[in-house]
Amino acid sequence: MIDIIDGEQFRNMIRYGAAAIQAEKQSINDLNVFPVPDGDTGTNMSLTIGAAVTALAEKQADTVGQAASVTASALLRGARGNSGVILSLLFRGISRQVKEKVTMDGVDFAAALSEGVSAAYGAVMKPAEGTILTVSRLAAERAAEASMEDTSFQFVLEKAIERGEEALADTVNQNPVLKKAGVVDAGGKGFLVILTGMLSCLKGEPIAAGAEPQAQPTRQKADFTEFDVQDTTFAFDTVYIVRKAKPDVDLRPLRQYLNSIGDSLVIGEDDESFKVHVHTNIPGEALTESQKYGTLELAKIENMRTQTEDLAAGRKVQTTDDLEGIEAELEAMEKKSAEPEIAPNEKRYGFVAVCAGDGLANVFTDLGVDGMVSGGQTMNPATEDLLKVINATPAETVFVLPNNKNIIMAAQQCVPLSEHKKVVVIETKTVPEGIAAMMSVDLDAGEEELAKAMLEAAHRVQTAQLTYAARNSNLDGFDIKEGDYLALLNGKLFGTSPKEEEMLLKLAGAAKESGAEFVTLFYGEDVTEEQAEAAEQVFAKACPDAEVAIVPGGQPVYYYLISIE
Repeated sequence: MIDIIDGEQFRNMIRYGAAAIQAEKQSINDLNVFPVPDGDTGTNMSLTIGAAVTALAEKQADTVGQAASVTASALLRGARGNSGVILSLLFRGISRQVKEKVTMDGVDFAAALSEGVSAAYGAVMKPAEGTILTVSRLAAERAAEASMEDTSFQFVLEKAIERGEEALADTVNQNPVLKKAGVVDAGGKGFLVILTGMLSCLKGEPIAAGAEPQAQPTRQKADFTEFDVQDTTFAFDTVYIVRKAKPDVDLRPLRQYLNSIGDSLVIGEDDESFKVHVHTNIPGEALTESQKYGTLELAKIENMRTQTEDLAAGRKVQTTDDLEGIEAELEAMEKKSAEPEIAPNEKRYGFVAVCAGDGLANVFTDLGVDGMVSGGQTMNPATEDLLKVINATPAETVFVLPNNKNIIMAAQQCVPLSEHKKVVVIETKTVPEGIAAMMSVDLDAGEEELAKAMLEAAHRVQTAQLTYAARNSNLDGFDIKEGDYLALLNGKLFGTSPKEEEMLLKLAGAAKESGAEFVTLFYGEDVTEEQAEAAEQVFAKACPDAEVAIVPGGQPVYYYLISIE
């Protein structure tokens, strides 16, 4: 039983948690009951915690507090979708609780988990039961009880997971949609998969075949013996040193593999490390395979073919001896590219919108949007993606149009993160709402007045959508088959049929009943102009008094996004 963890253990646990959800992300995605293709929960949570793994590999974090801080910061900026944002909030609360801690025991973890739950609940305006919030709250409550029984970190984590699993099983009874589908909450499942992966790391257990994280390479100095080039059948002269994972590691499988991808192989070893020389055309794969046996310390790769050509032409031969100057140039370029672009405040207001499709992006640009973020239903952008475009907008106040309900929370995280711009999020849930909001912009209005006008304009629009069913489902009284056409009206399932024309007629009838004066059909990348014109006629016939237009949107997933005013 592990009683206390340090910064290194916390770092490794995050890596294992990320590997665990990566291995199970599709099974978590499959829990999503809504049949419309969307930014699935497993994918969003996996990408979100993956950002933390990258940050922990790049930054020094010796204490639990430092490691938790790096994790929370990376999760916040890398958060994708509502599930990713909530996951980041849970870890942000944990970070706050252990900020000054060098190590963490069960009592610390229980308090940290409770702090994380409070942060997540505080950020959600209308918390719903039967979600990741419920699962995390009940897990935290059990952790608090367990910490009074035993202060061991492992004991408290195990008990939190046990209670979380019970809570997850009950989500099917708390949410009517989940109950009808007979599945548990995807976000709650994802959170427990991560915690279970972290526990597996603590106990030294494997996660799944091929999912164990590899050792992170470190950079140290070492001397190499030069080898003569005798044959250029294989282009790259590859030499590297690996510190062994264990003294008695068996290198025979590695030797066999390297011989299969190259020649001139020499492997020298002692108790602590081994050095490889090999000529190969795929040096990256040689290094990757070798990292299964330990930690890569230093490598030298030279292209013997280009060296031969340079010699024949009387040119200076480039070698790794030139790397010092090259590295200095690369570091300067990297530093410059890493610096966030902060546009000067040349005007009072700026606008950023999220959408997928060149046609839709052109519409927003024509309406005065300064920056576009690519994303939407199946590809939710991260908070950091939004923040970069916000910072690059040359305005004091930047209005953000998420245009998707699953992107609103990620956009809201930009408000406290933006140090150079004031950010105002207009909670548009669809592209037509975002377009209507932009059409109402009055640059002479005050900030609050403008925000109110944009939101009111968005709410006056009805949005219809025609797409396909990504999975079999039974929802809102509809028996849905994978591949069927799905009609949605204002975010709710409106009809389903194997025939596209039937759904267009149904949506056109809804537009007529609403007394539509303007109908705009934005047609997607899989729709031809001829097909769009035919759809236009369906609406024109149903709504003879309305002005009906078609616009190439180029969006994926949705055959049509339809604005009804």
